[in-house]
Amino acid sequence: MSFLFQAPVDIDIVLEDGDKRETVEVKNKSSKERVPLYKDGESVRGAVTIRPKDGKRLEHTGIKVQFIGLIEMFYDRGNHYEFLSLGQELAAPGELQHPQAFDFNFKNVEKQYESYNGINVKLRYFIKVTVSRRMADVIREKDLWVFSYRIPPEMNSSIKMDVGIEDCLHIEFEYSKSKYHMKDVIVGRIYFLLVRLKIKHMELSIIRRETTGTPPNQYNESETLVRFEVSSPTFTRKFFC
Repeated sequence: MSFLFQAPVDIDIVLEDGDKRETVEVKNKSSKERVPLYKDGESVRGAVTIRPKDGKRLEHTGIKVQFIGLIEMFYDRGNHYEFLSLGQELAAPGELQHPQAFDFNFKNVEKQYESYNGINVKLRYFIKVTVSRRMADVIREKDLWVFSYRIPPEMNSSIKMDVGIEDCLHIEFEYSKSKYHMKDVIVGRIYFLLVRLKIKHMELSIIRRETTGTPPNQYNESETLVRFEVSSPTFTRKFFC
């Protein structure tokens, strides 16, 4: 019976300069895909081609294209926050019997957030084409990825912190700056100021902590991005990492 629910048209969405534009690899639950990269303030242009299947005539009540920014909470599938929605009408109600192409252009779109694909939340931008019908609408989506480039902060001083056990172990950490971009190299130092314990093993980990929701419905997830050994039984009192 599945043939009864097949879409009566094929919808193709092609973004301008798609073959030349830089792409980003995005991981889904079971696969990976490469999506085009856009910047804040950049126009999103392209074309939509609609092809009725088997040459059959398609009656519709309108065709539209939207550029949408959406935050999806994985723990609450019904709770989505749509922070951006731009739309253009491609065709008035009528009929389609042959393939037809429609251009679209969303000029100088302000994309206030960067794309993000986390454990409990996903922030995505996508093009959505809807062929409205008296029965079920036919919808096609195409994702893109957004980077937001910002001027580095003028004040970005180093950070120091102390940890240890009283009269037994005193370690001082120092980071070269307090703010990092996701692609930055983290540079720092660790000073062993007091060591009266036998240290068998020590390692550093970079952990991404994701907080979603608001109390009391707040969810926290931690993911270790990288881990490496700092010291063995014979270690130096100062080093760079």
